[in-house]
Amino acid sequence: MKRPHYVTDKALKQFIKSALEEDIQSGDHSTLSTIPKELVQSAKLLVKEDCILAGVELAEIIFKTFDKDLKVEVFIKDGENAKVGDIAFIVTGSARSILSTERLVLNCMQRMSGIATLTHEWDSRLLGTKTKLLDTRKTTPNFRICEKWAVAIGGGNNHRYGLYDMIMLKDNHIDYNGSITNAVKMTQDYLKKNKLKLKVEVETRNLAEVEEAAKLAGKGIDRIMLDNMDVKTMTEAVKIIAGKCETEASGGISRDQLNEIARTGVTYISAGALTHSAENIDLSLKAIKN
Repeated sequence: MKRPHYVTDKALKQFIKSALEEDIQSGDHSTLSTIPKELVQSAKLLVKEDCILAGVELAEIIFKTFDKDLKVEVFIKDGENAKVGDIAFIVTGSARSILSTERLVLNCMQRMSGIATLTHEWDSRLLGTKTKLLDTRKTTPNFRICEKWAVAIGGGNNHRYGLYDMIMLKDNHIDYNGSITNAVKMTQDYLKKNKLKLKVEVETRNLAEVEEAAKLAGKGIDRIMLDNMDVKTMTEAVKIIAGKCETEASGGISRDQLNEIARTGVTYISAGALTHSAENIDLSLKAIKN
């Protein structure tokens, strides 16, 4: 699949460099002490749990960043179903290079496959509706690029990547400003002054705030978040907004509620659980003795 816009060569290089330095530092002494420099071997990525596989492209990039002479033969691509016993790829080349990159590759792929699998399960609950599933910024520090990429691989959609690419006025912003109206006015002044074109989302906590925000829908507000509302309240909120801007349900949402929430007519459902509650998938890199 096509990489999301934030998965750039520069960003990947920075991530991989930092991760390898963290792990190897002065040297992989276990490998350096036991594996001859000239030894060439192969290893297979063994799937030990049914999943939506993710991180295959990243694994290739990690291997080749560390050692350009490593060869990777891929059998299962990102986003494809993988079953117990499947072999996702075989990597061949310097045995030292394979061993020194093994843990980073597995850490990334196990985590990414877990997120992609959970996202796929959640997104399947929205089939037949127009509502789209979003992730959040509730990600592991310095691992966001992988976690959001995994959401996309699993069929979900990415919310803003960070604080810089969309404005979201949350409860504390609004409370510090005194009202939604004040916060939105200050935001528009700021955008105009700094010549920025950013979408603006506003969080609402009750129908009174929804009514206030709805007056500014399309006039400074591009999306209204319905935070921690029950389905009945959400339904009323969507009626108040009346299609004047996008809507997003968020806060305490479970998998079993997804279809019911989608039927309220919200544009999006966002869930931090996609990235903070996914369980790692069991994968292993096993030596193939030549």
